[in-house]
Amino acid sequence: MTDTRTPPPFLGDERTVLNNWLEWHRGTLAVKCAGLSDEQLRRRSAEPSTLSLLGLVRHMAHVERMWFRRILNGEDIPKLWGKDLDNDADFNDVDTASVAETFATWQAEIDRARAISAARSLEAVGDRNGRDCTHRWILVHMIEEYARHNGHADLLRERIDGVTGE
Repeated sequence: MTDTRTPPPFLGDERTVLNNWLEWHRGTLAVKCAGLSDEQLRRRSAEPSTLSLLGLVRHMAHVERMWFRRILNGEDIPKLWGKDLDNDADFNDVDTASVAETFATWQAEIDRARAISAARSLEAVGDRNGRDCTHRWILVHMIEEYARHNGHADLLRERIDGVTGE
């Protein structure tokens, strides 16, 4: 995969800057996974951790779905990958997970999140377990969530084949 990410702008209105940082981090996770085999994407970090690149992609698909569709958009939709029964199913079930299906699901959740985000003001309010949170807060949280997990992805990728970098 060619790195097609566009660096976030130094100047811009709030929405532009937030959206571009989120897109940068979404793209970063894709870059970290690019060119790896299914086996490499499933490879765990180190016992007892179940952390893997495929698990991170599954987790971020779940996070996109939860924050944008369930919380901001109020959709009554099921969680992905058995999350109701196992809070770590994103990471625990990678051995039998379809890599192609996982990436397609992640992309579909990103596409839906983009559409929801574009239709809402930054002041729009979502409900997270009875607590209000703004669309702005969700965008900042998503940037933080991706940034944290992209650090994990960087270490996982380096362990797999030595590739490092943004």
